[in-house]
This record gives sequence, C-alpha cells and structure tokens, in this order.
Amino acid sequence: MGWLSILPPLVAIIYAIWRREVTIALLLAIFTASLILVAGHPVLAFTDTVDRIVGVFGSAYNTRILLFSLLIGGLIQLIKISGGVTAFVNWLTHKRWVNSQRKAGLLPAILGSSIFIDTNMSVLTAGISSQALFDRYHMSRLRLAYIIDATCAPISVLILLNGWGAAILGYVQDTGVADPVAVMVSSIGFNFYAIITLIIVFYTVLSTRVYGPLKSMEAAMVLDEKTEPLPTATKKRYMLWPLILMVSSILLFMFITGDGDLRQGSGAESVLWSVILATMLAFGLLRFDAKKPTKDLMQQVFAGMGELLPLVTLVLLAFALSSAMGDLKTGEFVASAIGDFIPVWAIPALVFVLSGFISFTTGTSWGTFGILIPIAIPLAVTLGISPGLVLGAVLGGSVFGDHASPISDTTVIASLAAGCDLLDHVRTQLPYALVGGGLSVILYVLFGLFYSS
Repeated sequence: MGWLSILPPLVAIIYAIWRREVTIALLLAIFTASLILVAGHPVLAFTDTVDRIVGVFGSAYNTRILLFSLLIGGLIQLIKISGGVTAFVNWLTHKRWVNSQRKAGLLPAILGSSIFIDTNMSVLTAGISSQALFDRYHMSRLRLAYIIDATCAPISVLILLNGWGAAILGYVQDTGVADPVAVMVSSIGFNFYAIITLIIVFYTVLSTRVYGPLKSMEAAMVLDEKTEPLPTATKKRYMLWPLILMVSSILLFMFITGDGDLRQGSGAESVLWSVILATMLAFGLLRFDAKKPTKDLMQQVFAGMGELLPLVTLVLLAFALSSAMGDLKTGEFVASAIGDFIPVWAIPALVFVLSGFISFTTGTSWGTFGILIPIAIPLAVTLGISPGLVLGAVLGGSVFGDHASPISDTTVIASLAAGCDLLDHVRTQLPYALVGGGLSVILYVLFGLFYSS
C-alpha cells in the first residue's frame, strides 16, 4: 500500500489534535483504512468498517479484555460506595501515623501508589483524604495536586495489574509480536519517565522541598474550591479484601494458565476471572455484612460499568484500527521508510517525544496507546530494536504528555481533588514533568545506541 498505509493513523492523530476527540478520530481512521482496502468504494468502506468493529468480538482474547474493562467499573463503584475507603483513610490518618509534613505528604503518595486499580479513584481518594492534613501542616494544595497527579498514572503503568495492563496487553497482542506478555513485562524497566517521576515525587515528599513556580506560589495560594466528601466510614475490609483478592488471584491464575510460569500465563483470562471474583466478594460483603439491598447494589454495579463505557469503546475501536493497519502492513512500511532517514538508535527517543506530543494535545494517554502501539511494536521488530524498549517509550511518553496537558482528565480531577486552580496546577507541575521528560529522552538515546548496536 506504500504511503497510503500511514494515512489512517495520520487521520487519527490530526483529528484528535484538532478536535480533542479520540473516539471520533479512531472511527475516522478505521473508515480511512477500509476505504483504502476496498479501493475507494465508500459504501464498501462503510460496511467494512462496521464488520471490522464487530469482528473484534470474534477474538475470545479481545472479548475478555472488553468484559474486564466493563466489570472493573462495577467493582470500583462498589468500593466507592462501601465506605471502606473512608475507613481505611481514617485508620491511616490517626495521629500515630501522621504527625508531620513528611508523613502528611507520604499519605497521598502511598495512597496514590497503592490504589492502582483505577487512576481516578486513586486521585480522588488520595486528594480528598489529604486536604485537611496539608492545611494543618501548612503545605499548599498545589503540592498535594502534584503528588497525587504524579503518582497515580506512573504507578498504574508500571504495575499493570489493572485496566491499563489489560488494554496494553491487548494492543501488543494484536501486533502479532512473539510472547506479548514478556514484551509488556520487559517494558516496565524501560519506562523511564514513570520511574523518574516516582523518584522525584518521593524526593519531594521526604525532603519536604519544592522548586520553581510551585515554591513561589505556595505562600500566595487561595483555596476556594470545594470537593465532595467521601462516604461515611464503615469497615476497611470492604475496600481491602476485594483488592487483595483481585491482585493475588491474577498472580495465581497467571501461574496456573502458564503451567507454573507467570510470563507464559494468559493475561486476558487471569484478569477477567480475578475481577469477577473480586466483584463477587465486594458484592457479597455489602449484601450480607453491610445489609445493603440487592437491587441497589446491582444498580451501582451497572452505574460503574456505565462510567467506563467510553473507555471500553475506545479500546474496542483501537482493536479494530490495529486489525486494519495490520492488513495495510503499516508497521512494515513505516519501518522501512524511517529506517532510510532516521538512525535506528534514535527511534526510542523519537517514539517517546511523539507519544508525549500526541498525549499532550489530546489529553489522553489511552488514546495514544491505541494509535502508536500498533505502529511502534512492528517497527521495533523489523528494525531489530527491543520491543520492550519501544513499548516503554510509548507508555512513558503518553504519561508524560498526559501530565503536562491542561485538558487531561487526570489533570483536571487532580486539581479538583486537591482543591486548587487547574491552570495553577498545570503551571506548577510542568517543570517537574519537563525534567522527567528530558532525562527520559537522554536515557532513550543511550539505550537506543546500546540496543541497536
């Protein structure tokens, strides 16, 4: 297909940047790919687009990922309304645990790092629960916003025992690369931005020092924003037991399906079975221990699933686009074209910068995953670069752009959860993000030289 094969991802990128709408961008990209595949016939392109989206469900693997992404919304909703989060926070914030600036800063950092099942839940829990502590120990809400924003996404993209990992594994699987689980696991060590960001966050917390605009604005901050209080505290186990069961059962099922080798286990099957078990446990605890009506709990489950429906749609369309670009052999063409003009060692750094640019302009790291992973992995395989290195660059760059973007939902929620102004949060967090991004580019150049030699 030649240069036409790169038209669908270009359409997705241009429209997403122009309109800040990734779902429509992916739909247009799929239609464009279909139009090329059917030699420009618009009616056939329309039917091919629909059939290609429907065809995603022909894969049991893809269907498991989509079901997991829906069910995790129900689990999150049950945990939210249970009061278990509030009870857990109250336990942590007892005066024996938090009695200084350092410990007050550690609370949102640890919560943001531990509730990795969902970034929004992590941000809201860590932010809302820590506002009063930051006020008491004379730390600005801007510092709180930075801590919670800079822990939730990096930890989610490093641990990967969540919706991020399931979707990423699905994207990698669809590229046809050998041993997609191993590729995803190997990307963790190459996700330099996420690692550097967490190091900077914990340095900030433990040293109680801030720099740049954050330092100059702390004393002048006026906090007028209000946030919705957490549900009334009940019992910690309503939050802890389902999460512990989900994480432990994922590992157990990976071990079982891999015949004793976690790397060979079925990620799609493991996460689906685990979230079903965790949801059943959360439901059972609230029904029989908290005595909540079954009908109300079912309504909450469906409400949580509904909140994640846009995300599930995004994953569905990304799967369909990946299939279309596979038929167009986009990755192979990009590999040959780039290989003629750009040194192989520069590819990881270039992928990181491109991922950051797309994520910054669209405000979504998930959409960037769907656009770039189907290109980056085949490119790496063809050019002889470590797929894990390139995948780490995509993931890290996407999180970098998301952190720096004022239209990112995580950025907005972090400012609301901390009770500070959105643009002030962006302004004070940006220098930290740029430092992490700059160091990451240097590391990708160095590792590109080593892994391409």
